[in-house]
Amino acid sequence: MSNVKQQVITEWYSQYSNSIFSYILLMIHEHQLAEDLTHETFIKAYKKYDSFKGDSSPKTWLFSIARHTTIDYVRKRKPVSYLKEFLSFKTDKGPLPDEVVQIKESSRELFEALRQLKKTYRDVIILRKLKEFSTKETAEILNCSESKVKSTLNRAIPALEKQLLKEGYLHENSI
Repeated sequence: MSNVKQQVITEWYSQYSNSIFSYILLMIHEHQLAEDLTHETFIKAYKKYDSFKGDSSPKTWLFSIARHTTIDYVRKRKPVSYLKEFLSFKTDKGPLPDEVVQIKESSRELFEALRQLKKTYRDVIILRKLKEFSTKETAEILNCSESKVKSTLNRAIPALEKQLLKEGYLHENSI
């Protein structure tokens, strides 16, 4: 069993580690620490492998472990320093240098506004809109109901828009 478990975790690592890393980085904004917590996530998954029943996808199970691992770290080790500036944009040709500057500036503004929101709003926006999880997957990761995810997202988006307006990143007529 140990060989099979190791093989499965290795496959999951190759499939999901980059996505989990970027999710953790969105939460803590420290590159090296995000790498460490990503590795810790997969170590925990290896140790807890026998508890994975397949009720959810491996991806949502791993994201749930990553979320709890990161929250535990933040609670134990340091004050919250959530979300400032990380989002990769991909295009076929790649952006021009001035577009890169604009993308980085827009990302910075978005993550600064996200940082000001309640944690529950941030979590739902990150998972549903930035990481593109389904409502069901988001509910599994956050350990709540799908209706809670929907209602929280319905409140979070206007709160984010209000924060962007407050900080001068949006104008009334651009919404």
